[in-house]
Amino acid sequence: MNRKLHLKTLLRSELVIHMISSPTAVVLMNMGGPSTLDEVQFFLTNLFSDPDLIPLPLQKFSAPIIAKRRTPRIVQQYAEIGGGSPILRWTTEQGEGMAKLLEELVGGRFKSYTMFRYANPLTQDTLDEMRRDGIKRAIAFTQYPQYSCSTTGSSLMELWRKSKASKDGIEWSVIDRWGTHPGLVEAFAQNIQATLAQYPESERSSVVLLFSAHSLPMTIVNRGDPYVSEVAATVSAIMDRLGNKNPYRLVWQSQVGPRAWMGPQTSDALKGLAKLGQKNVVLVPVAFTSDHIETLYELDLEYGKEAKEHGLNLRRAESLNASPVFIRALADIVAEHLEAIKSGTRGYTSAQMGLRCPQCPHDRCGEQKAWFAKGGLH
Repeated sequence: MNRKLHLKTLLRSELVIHMISSPTAVVLMNMGGPSTLDEVQFFLTNLFSDPDLIPLPLQKFSAPIIAKRRTPRIVQQYAEIGGGSPILRWTTEQGEGMAKLLEELVGGRFKSYTMFRYANPLTQDTLDEMRRDGIKRAIAFTQYPQYSCSTTGSSLMELWRKSKASKDGIEWSVIDRWGTHPGLVEAFAQNIQATLAQYPESERSSVVLLFSAHSLPMTIVNRGDPYVSEVAATVSAIMDRLGNKNPYRLVWQSQVGPRAWMGPQTSDALKGLAKLGQKNVVLVPVAFTSDHIETLYELDLEYGKEAKEHGLNLRRAESLNASPVFIRALADIVAEHLEAIKSGTRGYTSAQMGLRCPQCPHDRCGEQKAWFAKGGLH
């Protein structure tokens, strides 16, 4: 009888300890995508409503109209890649693998959360889940390896707005860019090497590597956004790892609307290479961490068809997805982040995150950066 009572007391004590010591949250932030066709208009409305991504006149009114008009065409595109975006599935798998490795590398308890900017789970939904779990310490880990005000900046802005309003008492730190991390570079390099191996050995060294990243409007580039230079740094690091054995170029995809965007566009580059007599090309999605519509539809279907029409032998390097090398890189990045904060060699945010674009037009940007620099606790 005493033994049973002792066991019950012990189990109750362990439960209390478990409840008190909540895990460290690692929040994987990305734009997201509609998991089903029914979610497409919701996703597009949120996307076109974001002034940090696509500034529009009378945005509150024009965004829903534009989204509704574009929905039928985008629904068809998602239907052609399986009926929805796989980005939630991949992000969940990556996060769970990362959290498991972190418990081995760092010790303690970790839990991964997914926080999407335009699709479920949205920022507020994830914050609500974290509060239910009793989270007191969290890392905002952008899944855009290269920083842009329109991507990582927008996600952090939304997190700041929602967290500031609720005053939830969570201590935040931020991993805002990691485009040249050795683990990320290695994951990209291995996928490229696997794709090059599909070409005859006699032709392999002449295959053109075409690194494709999501483009930016020149209005954003010209105000000092660091994205273009950071993507270029990623490409340079990958080419160094590969021994600079292949010719390569950095190109830009997914332009929307009539405004000037960063170029050359991926489609134009493929056409130009064909005119110059190139035959073998590998497309490398260098600014994405998993498959979604920009890889599965735009790169594989649209550009794949165009390349065939131009007589190109085009292949695409596999996205990072469930790559064990990539998942280990995620864990290493978080472990290094925590160690740097613990040792005092860095604060809650990086030195680069504290710098606003020289032509930044938004005071809220400075307020958001200052809030995260203090751990979100003031």
